[in-house]
Amino acid sequence: MDLLVFVLLLILTGIAAGLLGSLTGLGGAVVVIPVLIVGFGATFPVAAGAGLITILATSSTTGSAYVRDQLTDLRIGMFFEIATVPGAILGATATVLLTHANLNAALSVALGIVLLGILPGSVRRRHEELPEGVVPDRRSKSLGLYGEYRDPVTGRSVRYEAADTNSALGVMFGAGVISGMFGIGAGIFKVLALDHYLRLPMKVSTSTSNFMMGVTAAAGAGVLLAAGYVNPFVAAPAAMGTALGAYVGSRVLPGLTNRSVRLIVVPVVAALAIETILRGLGLP
Repeated sequence: MDLLVFVLLLILTGIAAGLLGSLTGLGGAVVVIPVLIVGFGATFPVAAGAGLITILATSSTTGSAYVRDQLTDLRIGMFFEIATVPGAILGATATVLLTHANLNAALSVALGIVLLGILPGSVRRRHEELPEGVVPDRRSKSLGLYGEYRDPVTGRSVRYEAADTNSALGVMFGAGVISGMFGIGAGIFKVLALDHYLRLPMKVSTSTSNFMMGVTAAAGAGVLLAAGYVNPFVAAPAAMGTALGAYVGSRVLPGLTNRSVRLIVVPVVAALAIETILRGLGLP
């Protein structure tokens, strides 16, 4: 493949990934990594390394925009980083060890299974606009894990409080492990913890997830970089496109309903998960 065509395709892939990642809080690597493996024939660790770099681009681009729009909850995001960062370091180290054991195909299949595992919860709550009956726990009250934002769609202020912080901390640690291991940022699981366990509005969940992913990805990327799995010729064009797509997505998200945001991600993740599993199994 011609180098210029290769670079342009990577940039276009990054734009699509950044747009999806900023709208859903998934980080964009959930698109970049399967495309690199399936479409470009990249090995799993190289794809994971590029994925973590694109997450840094998405988080950096959307983070300031969502903070400006008062959708990102910085207090909640920073608190749960105490669980995601150690998990990311552990997960990235596991990927290096598994790659040396020639288990790339198994990692691809596991990634697809992980992606499929998050879909049932999203489908069940597809019609929910705002969470109801939220009861904050003691830790949430003592740390002030609550906030408010003005929704331009409804034209009213939306108040929210964090609910089950214990369960959310466990999921966040798992999200960190998966982020470092698969290079996807694990925004899927961060959004799951923020939306399902903390019972935050979906817009707050996705924007806070975008903010958190940059810190988590930096921890995992450092391990893969040291192991030699971050290829700049692959990561740089993808990151450029991701930054552009993320910027567009950050302008679109405030005007969407929480229900619409949830519905965007389900078919995309399902298709990519199935394709990744098939490729890991060596099927067409």
